[in-house]
Amino acid sequence: MPDIVYLHGFASSSDSEKGRFFHNQFGMIGTTVHQPELVTGPFHKTTMTAQLGVVDRVIRAHRPSMVIGSSLGGYLAALYGARHPDLAPVVVMLAPAFDFVRQWTRKLGPEALQKWRQTGKLSVYHHGQRRMENLGYEFYTDAIRYEAWPKLRQPALIFHGQYDDVVYPSSSVQYVWSNMSAEMELVESGHELTDVLDEIWPKMLQFYRRAEPF
Repeated sequence: MPDIVYLHGFASSSDSEKGRFFHNQFGMIGTTVHQPELVTGPFHKTTMTAQLGVVDRVIRAHRPSMVIGSSLGGYLAALYGARHPDLAPVVVMLAPAFDFVRQWTRKLGPEALQKWRQTGKLSVYHHGQRRMENLGYEFYTDAIRYEAWPKLRQPALIFHGQYDDVVYPSSSVQYVWSNMSAEMELVESGHELTDVLDEIWPKMLQFYRRAEPF
């Protein structure tokens, strides 16, 4: 089985718990999982365009047979896969952050969004650093350039927790309804999905083996 690329979520890191899990599981069947650090400069200057640039470099270097993404990483995987189906022949998304800008805007509220625009920074919790970090307003202005629902033509599988209160599972349901190549597994978990990885793993592997001829 050729290499895999795993894309971590927002304000996470290449050493995330899910990333380590898939690295170990795929390693046992002789497959290398590449886990790029999507933020390569100061966190407050990161943008989705910059992160997609990292994704492109890693994928072109390793030519993976499957791209896996978690949360924002799942949305990035969909954005990249929609533009380069030949380079991302199979896509698996864990609680993908579809409709990212609208969901963020709704959760922040108009006052917080206005303050972010005026000050140029928003304080967010960075899970990889385990501390609060500032995020520049350019992240938002860059993100609105991208479509909410990237259209994938290649085989795609979504795992979403039915109790997810960060990215509502209804967004993935909506996505699957309008994308014939996508399938969805609703699991008993929240946003992180770390408690159901042993359930997800065999289903992911089975899906890949079915999709491989693509």
